[in-house]
Amino acid sequence: MQSAQLLKDDSLNQSTHAKSVITQALPSPTELKQLLTLSSSLEQQVESQRQQIRNILQGTDTRLMIITGPCSLHDEAAALDYAKRLKMLSDQVSDNILIVMRAYVEKPRTTTGWKGLAYDPQRNGTGDIEHGLHCSRQLMIKLIELGLPLATEALNPMTMMYLDDLISWTAIGARTAESQIHREMISHLNMPVGIKNGTDGSVDTAVNAMISASRPHHCLGMDANGNIAMLDTPGNPDTHVVLRGGRNLTNYDADSIAQTLTQLQKAEHDNQLHAKVIVDCSHDNSQKQHDNQLPIAKEVVQQIINGNNNISGIMLESFIEPGKQSMEGCNHDGCLKYGMSITDACISWEQTQTLIEQLNSKLSSVE
Repeated sequence: MQSAQLLKDDSLNQSTHAKSVITQALPSPTELKQLLTLSSSLEQQVESQRQQIRNILQGTDTRLMIITGPCSLHDEAAALDYAKRLKMLSDQVSDNILIVMRAYVEKPRTTTGWKGLAYDPQRNGTGDIEHGLHCSRQLMIKLIELGLPLATEALNPMTMMYLDDLISWTAIGARTAESQIHREMISHLNMPVGIKNGTDGSVDTAVNAMISASRPHHCLGMDANGNIAMLDTPGNPDTHVVLRGGRNLTNYDADSIAQTLTQLQKAEHDNQLHAKVIVDCSHDNSQKQHDNQLPIAKEVVQQIINGNNNISGIMLESFIEPGKQSMEGCNHDGCLKYGMSITDACISWEQTQTLIEQLNSKLSSVE
């Protein structure tokens, strides 16, 4: 009798839990793309910018790629303000540098916290994903209209399907590089994808992910109309490693990069991978100190000047104001400081502009 009662109680608990799950229908990727359409000229622009990045990875374009922008997008006005400044700077340094703007609308959380514009556009925990996807796509189109190529981090493969036609370069984070689902997603993304090394600093996971993503897959997923479907992916030939450091260590120095390139060259022989790296100047490489990005960027570019042609680019976290701010207790639009990150700390616009001008000058001096 006691066992029967326990089974009954457990069944009631499961039933109660199931009833607590609330679902809300969302528009399909096709429906949102039809509502917020990318013009044919902008489609051509995005594809041209993707090809420029591919050319950098292949070595036929010798420019340095700099992926820079806010840790995450949370304020449309500030994002557009930053983008307009960045476009002007991009035009000035375009002979030596290809600038790509960070447009991150999904944020990985170690425990809890704001998950990004795509999930919580009001930043109040209500989780209006339909509005978030709409806001994210609308803002990205405005950024593209300024002429900038965009970069993002792909966390949820379904979210990416709403935005994939807008992105020129995608990052896969250190914690998701091991995920089979993300490797399958990379395999059907029609753009270059940078895969970060593991949180322990090892590049093994990233290299394995590159090999997996370069191959075709038969996998379960969602089609553009929102239907569960089997996807046949073609494989992505344009993956590469992003070095972001690891726990209590950095990997932007010449020896660490050389070790990574040796490992990539061994894998490249059998798998036709790009033996190229991008250095993330933030995260563990900076030991979470945003100002440390400046000397790291300069050191990496000096390695290029010294003859390392296998470094394709650098990543920076940068916004209008330096540092970061907390959203705690902030329940209205005017309580946040304009142009300051609400996730990772960033260098300021003035620091960014000065740094990129200095790097451009150094690169211009190379024969």
